Amino acid sequence: MPATPAWPPKSAPRLFVEQVLGEGVQVSIEGPQAHYLARVMRVGPGDAVILCDNVTGEWAARVTQAGKRDVVLAVETMLRPRELVPDFTLCAALLKKDRFDLVLEKACELGVARIQPVLTRRCVADKLNLERARAILTEAAEQCARTALPELLAPVKLDALLKDWDSGRALFFADENGGEPAAAAYAAHPGPAALLTGPEGGFDEAERAAIRALPQTRAITLGPRILRGETAAIAATALWMGTLGDW
Repeated sequence: MPATPAWPPKSAPRLFVEQVLGEGVQVSIEGPQAHYLARVMRVGPGDAVILCDNVTGEWAARVTQAGKRDVVLAVETMLRPRELVPDFTLCAALLKKDRFDLVLEKACELGVARIQPVLTRRCVADKLNLERARAILTEAAEQCARTALPELLAPVKLDALLKDWDSGRALFFADENGGEPAAAAYAAHPGPAALLTGPEGGFDEAERAAIRALPQTRAITLGPRILRGETAAIAATALWMGTLGDW
């Protein structure tokens, strides 16, 4: 006899929803998500959809109705509880929109717990559309099969960030003027951590002095080349995840 196909299939579409999920819960999907399911993925009654709520975890649901404006699903089985992610915050200076979009997407894929956009003197951008940024994070989480969305904080000025810094959290400062090799610094300071990366023009001398004056700061180098802001944020995050994270 042929083997029974796995359910839900790996090809099942995956969505985050705001409703808290549980066995037997009915979920009505509307708007762009409904369009995606009905028009792009062409789901119909009986098809599987994987749902996440950022609270309980990941669930398999079955389509009961697929209309032009909404798709109704019945939640059946928990697949995974909400994951525990490493206590790592990416404090990234705002960049031009497309470059910061890349930072958001890749930080989510890499597994950061939260993202703190930072405003510095040389930032080209000074605003962030939080709703749009959260949509980018959600799409990235759906794509990489995260069950926990990264927390996205409102942009904050650098001086305010340093003033209110958590005394129990190491701040790894990607300083273009140099510092300890990143992997060695990470390994020497396990525990709650954050990474601070700069804007297109880098930090000015007054900002650099203020950052280094913070007792929790650990200045790090990311090698012999000067990296773009988005490259530094992604590379240094990946290195932390490989050294102390969940890789």
